[in-house]
Amino acid sequence: MIDIFIDILKDTIIDCAKLIPFLFITYLIMEYIEHKMSEKTKSTIKKSGKYGPAIGSFLGIFPQCGFSVSATNLYAARVITLGTLISVYLATSDEMIPLFISEAVPINVMLKILGIKFIVGMLAGFVVDLVIKIKRKEMQEEKIQDICEKEHCHCENSIIKSSLKHTINITIFIFIITLILNVLIEIIGEEAIESFISNKLILGPVIAGIIGLIPNCASSVITTKLYVENIINVSTMLSGLFVGAGVGLAVLFRSNKNIKENIKIIILLYTIGVVTGIGLQLIGFSI
Repeated sequence: MIDIFIDILKDTIIDCAKLIPFLFITYLIMEYIEHKMSEKTKSTIKKSGKYGPAIGSFLGIFPQCGFSVSATNLYAARVITLGTLISVYLATSDEMIPLFISEAVPINVMLKILGIKFIVGMLAGFVVDLVIKIKRKEMQEEKIQDICEKEHCHCENSIIKSSLKHTINITIFIFIITLILNVLIEIIGEEAIESFISNKLILGPVIAGIIGLIPNCASSVITTKLYVENIINVSTMLSGLFVGAGVGLAVLFRSNKNIKENIKIIILLYTIGVVTGIGLQLIGFSI
């Protein structure tokens, strides 16, 4: 039992260590924007958000979960739009590509799946931003310096020191959440989770979407393995991968203080991912 816990602890440490560079760079950029750039430049960055869903979706398809964390922090500071955040979440694939490569999945299959994730993420992001603009829904603005004040970091002293403090704080938070989840997954067992989803193929996208809500890389590993082993179809796998945003969802509740808004974002992400998966399944999509 102790050996198992030590293995879980090692895996958790490794997972968190991979995120540290992304976290530090993100906070460093945010600090730089706040302390070095003019108000006009900040305004330009925010206005460039109309292209954000395309950029976010493109960056999200790369095989890492660090960018979803970075995007979450940038959204909490209102540097990027909600549509851009949704695009990143939908496009993020975490461990899908490494698993595909290890299983010798043909490169054309990988590219097609990444292409679908990119297109769905981009289109959904543009639609979300358009709906918000049409309804003129007032989004609560929160300046980057507000985050600094909430963290009590004395940003004026050194942007590097402040960025390090932010990085350490959020890394500790991610470590605790990831450790708890890894322990739970070990107790429940991946095989039990796989059996649960594979025996309900009609509700596959719905169940895969729920698994996708697990805020770490386990969700992408489970759904990708099920697809590679021909237990679920590509539409079901995509549902789980669309919803799965890595630890970005956990960080959302840490960085963005509006709990109701966070819940709405998760519901929106889940709905888009599952509905898209069901739609692909109904038209008989296959690769």
